Amino acid sequence: MKKIRWGTLVAYIVLAIFAIITVFPFIYMILGGLMNFRETTTIPPTLIPKHPEWGNYAKVFAQAPFARYFLNTFITASVTTIVSLFNALLGAFAMVNLKFKGKGVVQVVLLSLLMVPGEAIIFTNYNTIAKMGLLNTYIGLVLPFLTSIFYMYYLQSYFGSISQTIYKAAMIDGASDWEYIWRILVPMSKGGLFTVALLSFISGWNSFLWPLLVTNEDSMRLLNNGLTSFASDAGSETQLQLAAATLTVLPILILYFIFRKQIIRGVVRNDLKG
Repeated sequence: MKKIRWGTLVAYIVLAIFAIITVFPFIYMILGGLMNFRETTTIPPTLIPKHPEWGNYAKVFAQAPFARYFLNTFITASVTTIVSLFNALLGAFAMVNLKFKGKGVVQVVLLSLLMVPGEAIIFTNYNTIAKMGLLNTYIGLVLPFLTSIFYMYYLQSYFGSISQTIYKAAMIDGASDWEYIWRILVPMSKGGLFTVALLSFISGWNSFLWPLLVTNEDSMRLLNNGLTSFASDAGSETQLQLAAATLTVLPILILYFIFRKQIIRGVVRNDLKG
């Protein structure tokens, strides 16, 4: 019993240490957003502000069009989430339930494309967007991300756990593929679909490199690019950067705490085969 208790104690201590290491940057970011410039640059660093500067958040919106950044980010993240989820849903359904010539070749090609890092094709995508005249537009921001092979394969593994007899029974009853998708497949796969939607939204919300390439106007920039508004040749206003970063991260944290149960259910799902 003593060995078990000591082992449990050590495990909790290790978990607590890693939890502190993980959470500390977020806590400091929130506290730093309430400090003045001197407190954020002193060495050793100040951990707790003496007098919370709540006005930093008002300065963030006054010094940069942060409300516009929020709107742009919400629009692009929402569009990419909806369209990529729809495309992944149809693609995964086709790979799992439909039989067509060359299906194996298509799967091999898609898997090979999945192994190509995004950074390897980002400049090719940029040249394409530039030639199409889509720089500084919402279409240019979202077009390369309207489909995702990763999400399609995630849903494919999810749909594969649903018994094929359900699909065959629906076909015998006279249902079309479209009816099967929306009346049977989607209700049975809410956890997986929700997980894909949330991951896609978070990815779009945190986008940085691509918007930096295809936008050069403040009116089209996204939140993470907007953080540079608080830096100049004279230096960075670190307290405003931390306050802006807090505003940027806050919506994602709220989404996680609200839907954490659905996320866990989507990742650790029950086997639906029967």
